[in-house]
Amino acid sequence: MIEIIVGTNRPGSNTLKVARIIEGYYKEAGVPTGLLDLHELPPEIFLPSAYGEKPAAFAPLQDRVTAAHGLHIVIPEYNGSFPGVLKYFVDMLKFPESFEHKCTAYTGVAAGVWGGLRAVEQLQLVFGYRNAYNCPERVWIAGVHKKLSADGASFADEATADILRKQVAAFAPFAARHRNA
Repeated sequence: MIEIIVGTNRPGSNTLKVARIIEGYYKEAGVPTGLLDLHELPPEIFLPSAYGEKPAAFAPLQDRVTAAHGLHIVIPEYNGSFPGVLKYFVDMLKFPESFEHKCTAYTGVAAGVWGGLRAVEQLQLVFGYRNAYNCPERVWIAGVHKKLSADGASFADEATADILRKQVAAFAPFAARHRNA
C-alpha cells in the first residue's frame, strides 16, 4: 500500500488536486493507495500536551503511516520551503518506526518557476535523517495552476501527466523492492 500524503492542510489546494490525480495513476497501475490529507489532522494534535502524549484521534493517521509500504508526498512550496503543518505532522509521528527504511517519493508543486524544488530537497533531508529510502524519481510541477484542467481533475498538458505516470511506475517497484530491507 502506498500512502499519498497531501503536504498541506489548505482547503481546496492544488496540492490536493495533484495528489488525487496521482492516486488515479496508481489505480491505473493496479497499486493500492490511501490518500492522507493533512486537513484530517485532529485539532487536539496542536495542543502543547500532544508532544508528550498523542491524542487518541491521531492514532489512525499514525497507523496508516506505519503500515504503508511507501509514502508519496505531494509538497507545495510556501515561502521557499515546505509547509509548517507538514513538518509538524512529521514531528508528531513515532520515532524511529514511522520512517525507518520506509520508501518515499516526492512531487513538488508551486505557482513559481521552480515547481517546489526547494521544498522537495528540504523535505528529503528530513526524511533522510529519519533513515527513509528516498526514491530518485522526483517531480517538480512549476506553474501548477496553469497545468491543471479547468475542473482540477486532470492535467491540461500531457507532458505533466506523463512524467507523473513515470514516477508512479518507478516508485511502486522501488517500494516493493525495499519493503523488507
